[in-house]
Amino acid sequence: MKSFMKWFVMAALVAAIISATGLAQGRRRDGRDGVNARERHQQQRIRQGVRSGELTRVEAARLERQQAQIRFNEAIARRSGGEFTPRERARIQRQLDRSSRRIYRQKHDGQDRDR
Repeated sequence: MKSFMKWFVMAALVAAIISATGLAQGRRRDGRDGVNARERHQQQRIRQGVRSGELTRVEAARLERQQAQIRFNEAIARRSGGEFTPRERARIQRQLDRSSRRIYRQKHDGQDRDR
């Protein structure tokens, strides 16, 4: 009986560790990143595009302004009412989806920055 209890406790501990690592990665249950992680990733994509020359300075500035507007909208949503509602989160996620498509299109539009 004691060996069963030891095995059961070990299995529970392993299950807790595995689920804790999933939470630490900041992923939601539906597989999408959280808002802040997506914002960071898009900033990295813009910086990488500038470094590689895929984005012109004008394109990068426009994309940066769009990212700033999304951050501003997120701050307002978080301040209003004291909580970030699922509806507000969905609206910000849609804005991030559009922004991600814009970044992709600008990086792949054939315009290169003069090096």
